[in-house]
Amino acid sequence: MGKPTGFMEFPAEHYTSEKPEERVRHFKEFTRSLKTDELSRQGARCMDCGIPFCHSNYGCPVYNLIPEWNDLVYRGLWKEAYDRLDQTNNFPEFTGRLCPAPCETACTLSINDHPVTIKQIELAIIERAFERGWVIPRPPSHETGRKIAVIGSGPAGLAAAQQLRRTGHMVTVFEKSPKPGGLLRYGIPDFKLEKWLIDRRLSQLHDEGIVFESNIDVGEDISVRYLHKSFDAILIATGAGEPRRLDVPGANLPGIYLAMDYLTRSNLYVDGMLNEAELISARDKNVLVIGGGDTGSDCIGTANRQGARHILQIEILPKPEAQNEPWNPVWPKWPNILRTSSSQEEGCEREWGIATRSFQGDLRGVQRVHFKRVAWSSDLSHMKEIAGSGFSRNFELVILAMGFIHVEHNRLLQEFNMEFDKRGNIRTDVALMSSVAGVFAAGDACSGASLVVRAIYQGRAAARAINTFLKQKI
Repeated sequence: MGKPTGFMEFPAEHYTSEKPEERVRHFKEFTRSLKTDELSRQGARCMDCGIPFCHSNYGCPVYNLIPEWNDLVYRGLWKEAYDRLDQTNNFPEFTGRLCPAPCETACTLSINDHPVTIKQIELAIIERAFERGWVIPRPPSHETGRKIAVIGSGPAGLAAAQQLRRTGHMVTVFEKSPKPGGLLRYGIPDFKLEKWLIDRRLSQLHDEGIVFESNIDVGEDISVRYLHKSFDAILIATGAGEPRRLDVPGANLPGIYLAMDYLTRSNLYVDGMLNEAELISARDKNVLVIGGGDTGSDCIGTANRQGARHILQIEILPKPEAQNEPWNPVWPKWPNILRTSSSQEEGCEREWGIATRSFQGDLRGVQRVHFKRVAWSSDLSHMKEIAGSGFSRNFELVILAMGFIHVEHNRLLQEFNMEFDKRGNIRTDVALMSSVAGVFAAGDACSGASLVVRAIYQGRAAARAINTFLKQKI
């Protein structure tokens, strides 16, 4: 807890942001942290609530010790706050920027007031830790001689690799892309996560003794037989790479792209690894983004920075209810309410209850999209088209941001003869071991598309499970 009466004395304060018309001119981070004394007051708002729902199943998936480091920030004990944060979260600089903060909607204050601003306190702690030199490599004190292969270098793979290396195992992380980072590097725009932040953390992991092998497509460049012969355990953390596609007439026209293809090329261009001719550009185009989630918002922010003429974002589900009060109407659960992302603030038109029925165009590209409005049952179990509701709009660029359905069923998983659950994810037992002995899975590859913070937690859990498995093999 912080100050017992702090929540009654101090109002919630949030970090400041550049104005939308200014930040769309660049791909840099546009938020600014509060000052030290302001952050102390925010930590003071953490009340003696008895049961801290913020780090329960409703709140923090990685079980951060939130009340403890809120109190330490309030008292100015930043090093101690970092020590608490480091116990549960390998990468707070990522979650402090990308997590939607279910901890705040589960905060007890959120019953009838602004919750404690947990996310910005977390980010302030880790950034101060880097500035003060508290984040240092922690290589193991002894070597076990065991070798672990981690396939995929997103948050789950990196968290597992760090935990396994600190135990004393030799860890090799394989990444099919040119640089490690997975979705963090190639799927998240720089205005949400600048890539030097990933490199800063990778430097620590490298100094701890983790080996990174990039541009290696395991299953194509390296066989399953090689993995079994060379490593004592294998962790698959490749994410949920199979996108949800739109099976309607004209969906293969030029100018229609999957969100990850669009975002990846933009990130490579910003990083100087792609020339402008290879960029999927929204400049001077009417852009349609299909999908109302975070990925769709990332596409909107990117298109605005590229100079799109106009952007329409559509969602097939109905418009959520507006909640103008600061508290959570379904505390401590995650509320299904209308939200406006920073990218949407920068400029776009939004529509709900819209189904895409066909695309029209020619070899030069998509030109027109045909829609119908739909109505849903109260429990969202049934949908029907509204008679006479069809309409059309002109677009030169269409981005499909409808999420991911499961892990990609690639050659690697086929060679493993991997079993999948009914949703198409890698089937695992309670110890995160797959149907293949000694082969584990973590993150979106086995859970389906989810939060960065859940991926980190599963990576840590997989590391513990692998340690137990290796001890049993002795």
